[in-house]
Amino acid sequence: MIHKPSITRTMLLVLPLLLAVGTAGADADGEREALARIAHELQRLQVQVAQAARTADSTARVKFRYDWLAKDLELVQRGVTDHLDAPRQPRPMPPLTGDYRR
Repeated sequence: MIHKPSITRTMLLVLPLLLAVGTAGADADGEREALARIAHELQRLQVQVAQAARTADSTARVKFRYDWLAKDLELVQRGVTDHLDAPRQPRPMPPLTGDYRR
């Protein structure tokens, strides 16, 4: 029997990554690495959601809204990706004196 991780289990795996971003505050490279891992996990989660939607019971009285979940995951994925793709802000530098003569 092949074990397929459930959506809930995968979401629980993504949660620590989200928390890692909060603790990486002083280390910009660490934050970028954590966000890149989150983006990767979100892509994997989106694949699982699509697979679950294809195998869902269409005759069930109560149906899970995979389309809503997929849109929410896409929104989060876009936010993370947009942040990663944004140019880094230059560090402020003190103004130069400009006059080197006495």
